[in-house]
Amino acid sequence: QVQLVESGGGLVQAGGSLRLSCAASGRTFSSYVMGWFRQAPGKEREFVAVVSWSGGTTYYTDSTKGRFTISRDNAKNTVYLQMNSLKPEDTAVYYCAASPELTTPPRQDRYNYWGQGTQVTVSS
Repeated sequence: QVQLVESGGGLVQAGGSLRLSCAASGRTFSSYVMGWFRQAPGKEREFVAVVSWSGGTTYYTDSTKGRFTISRDNAKNTVYLQMNSLKPEDTAVYYCAASPELTTPPRQDRYNYWGQGTQVTVSS
């Protein structure tokens, strides 16, 4: 069982930056691929970024490449999402999730554990 708690969301102006964190409980954090997903109002939840078990492999959706960076610290049981050059269309609730396997493109149905989400709002 893995519990995930996101933090770091907030209100930021376009062009600004935020760093999201996701703290995981349990001693098996390194056994999971960690992903970030987001859901904007009226839209389906979509993939943002994923990082492999050791952090050596990352994968991003096209709209976030070059602006977002996913990383993890297995010693701290934490995954991060550094978001730069934010745009109003990045406004959404951001969720972290854990999966035992790395699928590309990532499949949401392979993610067993989800956090409660953190709101990111980008004003124009």
